[in-house]
Amino acid sequence: MSTATVTRTPIPDDDLAAEADEDNTDYVTFDMADERYAFPMRRVQEIIRMPAVVKVPLGPPSLEGLANLRGRVLPVVSLRRCCDMSQTGHDETTRVIVVDGGVPLGFVVDRVASVISIDPSALEAADAVQSTVQSDVLVGVIKADDGDMTTVLDVDRLIGAQFARLAERGVRESSAAGRIPAEPDADAESDDTLELVSFAVEGQEYALPLDQVQEIVQAPESVSHVPNAGSRVLGVIDLRGRLLPVVSMRRVFGLPVTPLEPKNRIVVVSLEGGVVGVVMDTVREVLRVPHQLVAPLPSVVAGDGRKTEVESVCRLEDGKRLVSVLSVNRMFDSPEVRNEIADYQEGDAMMPQQQSATAGDDGRGDEELFVVFRLDDEEYAVDVDTVQEIIRVPEALIRVPKSFSFVEGLVNLRGTVLPVVDLRTRLGLERVERDERQRIVVLIIGGVRTGFIVDSVAEVARVGRNVLEPAPELSAEQARLVSRVANLPDQQRMLLLVQVDQLLAAEQAAEAAELCEAVCDEALAGV
Repeated sequence: MSTATVTRTPIPDDDLAAEADEDNTDYVTFDMADERYAFPMRRVQEIIRMPAVVKVPLGPPSLEGLANLRGRVLPVVSLRRCCDMSQTGHDETTRVIVVDGGVPLGFVVDRVASVISIDPSALEAADAVQSTVQSDVLVGVIKADDGDMTTVLDVDRLIGAQFARLAERGVRESSAAGRIPAEPDADAESDDTLELVSFAVEGQEYALPLDQVQEIVQAPESVSHVPNAGSRVLGVIDLRGRLLPVVSMRRVFGLPVTPLEPKNRIVVVSLEGGVVGVVMDTVREVLRVPHQLVAPLPSVVAGDGRKTEVESVCRLEDGKRLVSVLSVNRMFDSPEVRNEIADYQEGDAMMPQQQSATAGDDGRGDEELFVVFRLDDEEYAVDVDTVQEIIRVPEALIRVPKSFSFVEGLVNLRGTVLPVVDLRTRLGLERVERDERQRIVVLIIGGVRTGFIVDSVAEVARVGRNVLEPAPELSAEQARLVSRVANLPDQQRMLLLVQVDQLLAAEQAAEAAELCEAVCDEALAGV
């Protein structure tokens, strides 16, 4: 084996100390499991510290997650797993080498050593190399004068072996960014149901019509108080660059105001001339209630104090659960309250959005509206138009033998049999014990209502289309299910956008429909 002089240049943290020359004789060296390896310098874009990552379900085993790299989504993978090495924890020396693989890809390594320049004759071909890693990802070995050996890895083969979808990715942004078409059944049903967002104030359950709610956000730690503000206005908050006046629902109802807590939510509603945020104790569910279960408020109580804010009452669970439906206009009916709110509106900034809403569209403009939920500490989202309702998980489900492993059972939803899927299991995550925070998100797939159990529902979020981008295609199933990501670096968040119509394959949706029909037939036979 020939030897040649190797020149080493240390690399400062988070920076490259040199660039590739025309002969491609520069390499970035790094350590894994007490052995030294290298990538050709021309393929290395930069070196960064280990970032916070968002874990992606159904990806390759080597995938650590997705990170935000100056506004771009960066897949981060464990090079140890790619090379079938034992795993180790990350520490202060852990680094991510960002390489050019058609799209940026970060490889996690134990430690970056240096940049070296070699004589081309110092590179020994891979077929003469014995190594602990797979030989098909080797380019060769560099042997220095002092006897040290550095194994050069093939970037393209590493990417191709683990991420065939990423390596073959073409330009499909137009189709990936397209909105999910509304289900015909959902449109047909909307005339017969009332869509509501329910919330609690002082232990009582109320609701607002969904078409009056722009979005739901978590309450901040504090609200900027405004001197001489009215009795109902708590102050203002910054909502993506605009000032949002915030009103306390407790003050609207004449109740004592409590300090803001993490469970509190701000429901952003439309008013003539702008928008206002209303602080609720908690937001509970999204409901689609048949009109026959909704009754106007009895006239005997319609004029009694705060009850004038209630326009109707929903009778749920055979009348055991009553939900008072509020009217935004009645809540802020008095000129004094409207003037208080108007004082804190940025009128010119708000008007274009309001005018758009009154012109006959959905008022979203260059934004999309998503229901955000959590699984295993990560945030996922589905288009709000695909969500039928959000309900609590019942104490018991009707078990279904010989069904898919992710089917939890069936539930009776106001006389309709609803198949329920454990979304954790569907996405390859570990099951957890049931708790009070879990919810069932009801979607329509293949014409069948299907409920998906999630760890918790976080909010209804309005996201600008400019921050939506195609998700890296790391595996075939992941690419189908998680088609896009909402990259929100200012909030230090990344939402994984789930393609609803891909949650169940055609045969799985058909089986769910058959299960529902069979249960209904059995119930009718027993009558």
